[in-house]
Amino acid sequence: MATVIARQSRLFIPTLREAPADAEAASHRLLVRGGYIRQLSAGVWTYLPLGWRVHEKIAQIIREEQDAIGGQEMRMPVLTPAELWEATGRDYPEMFRLEDRTGRRFVLPMTHEETVTFHAREIQSYRQLPQMLYHFSIKDRDEPRPRGGLLRVREFVMKDAYSFDRDEEGLAESFEAQRQAYHRIFQRCGLEYHEVAAEPGIMGGRESQGFLCPADSGENTLVTCENGDYAADIEIARGIPRAPDFPDRREAPEKVETPGVTTIEALAELLGIDAAATSKAMPVVKTDGTLVLALIRGDDRLSDSKMLGVLGSGFRPATDDEIREAFGAGGGSLGPVGVDAEVVADDTLRRGQFVAGANRDGWHLLGVEAGRDYEPRFADIREPREDDACPDCGGRLRFQTAIEVGHIFKFGSRYSEPLEATFLDEDGTEKPLIGGSYGVGPGRVMATVIEQHHDDNGVVWPAAIAPYDVHVLALHGGSPEVLAEAEKAAAALERAGHDVLLDDRDERPGEKFADADLIGVPVRVIVGKKTLEDGMVDVRLRDGSAEDRVSIPDVVKWTNQD
Repeated sequence: MATVIARQSRLFIPTLREAPADAEAASHRLLVRGGYIRQLSAGVWTYLPLGWRVHEKIAQIIREEQDAIGGQEMRMPVLTPAELWEATGRDYPEMFRLEDRTGRRFVLPMTHEETVTFHAREIQSYRQLPQMLYHFSIKDRDEPRPRGGLLRVREFVMKDAYSFDRDEEGLAESFEAQRQAYHRIFQRCGLEYHEVAAEPGIMGGRESQGFLCPADSGENTLVTCENGDYAADIEIARGIPRAPDFPDRREAPEKVETPGVTTIEALAELLGIDAAATSKAMPVVKTDGTLVLALIRGDDRLSDSKMLGVLGSGFRPATDDEIREAFGAGGGSLGPVGVDAEVVADDTLRRGQFVAGANRDGWHLLGVEAGRDYEPRFADIREPREDDACPDCGGRLRFQTAIEVGHIFKFGSRYSEPLEATFLDEDGTEKPLIGGSYGVGPGRVMATVIEQHHDDNGVVWPAAIAPYDVHVLALHGGSPEVLAEAEKAAAALERAGHDVLLDDRDERPGEKFADADLIGVPVRVIVGKKTLEDGMVDVRLRDGSAEDRVSIPDVVKWTNQD
């Protein structure tokens, strides 16, 4: 059977010398310059042939690891009846909505929990469990601020898998199988990553784990301990702040006049105290209209994601009018003593006496103590800070910008109960299916790999996901003899099982080297006029770690080296 060589002269690989003006992320710049992707509109990208080869290599790695744990591939539609999402109570502004010609409403979902649970209603008996189903599907999201090339988009391909079990024990086994599969996926793709505790976000559920990759262009913050025993997304990370320098203890709160003071900094300066010995009150209003007072240490910031988890619903900051009506004072003088509202206090306020607002403009209270002066609901609602102590070992916390490439979580009966997806258990009782969700986007993995594997000249692909294994550069300058030697080397490599890209174009050597650097194939074989004299070619690795001059018969042996 004749060998088919991928000839660059016949391929659609439109490389560019300049990056788009709006490209800030390295992956954005290099994917466009290397001829991998092109923008159709804001947040909507076309994968050109080179880019789709990489995308599908990543997808194949994901597919192999899903199949290895018993996953069954299927294909669920993008167009989804709106009533499914209405039944589960999920409705998000980022979701595209449309109607057909008869007026029936549909959505273009960002995830498929509703759809897969709808199909899981055909599971009748515990004997049919567990089930692990997955698919690769286009997802759409009305992203208000697309950026970073493939990092924040409005349309993308996602692999989402869903497990269904009869009980929590079974779900734990399915979850662990997926967790280990994700580790293998990211290792095979050549990523540096951390598995971290994370928030499930709009998906709902619990026991959520994220996979974060350190990268300059990331939008997540990875929190790790200097001793390597703790890692979490900042949205859920815990840190132990330094102990406050408290003033002398008081038997009861004492009023102190603080005219014109509306900030913690001004309060601490006026009273000559540590800002960490003050408390900061932040009124919020839940979606049902209930007002809640969030209370944190004066030197801390409120974590919206943690507060969302505590309240169990969305919320917004209270308006000035709502604050004055509820507390009788402006925002700079609020405190927890004597208020007619639920108080959610950060765990750092459990012990010690703090200065708090007196709910009277221009006045504060000294010596306010939780439990004695007010009864809060305690929770971790503060944002951790760099140099906080690790909750596990006491080491210093470190922050890194990162990209989330995967997210897995348990959703239990969150979708099966409203959609009536039940089964008959061994004891004859009808029970809801217990589920988990597991997502990873090949395009985001692709961009993240580039963020971690590039230099000033272009991409440096890990071998497992590179568009081709070997790039043969024919520096022929119009010489058919040199081109014939390059074709001979390319044919030998393909016979050995390598995917080979042959640059047979009639271009200057500088142009070919620049394009080869941009494209980033791991192994490069250079055939020039000198090859006609000595029968040797230059072989080098794209990452610069090795190069040699070998005979054409030895090229295959050299490229097969570990």
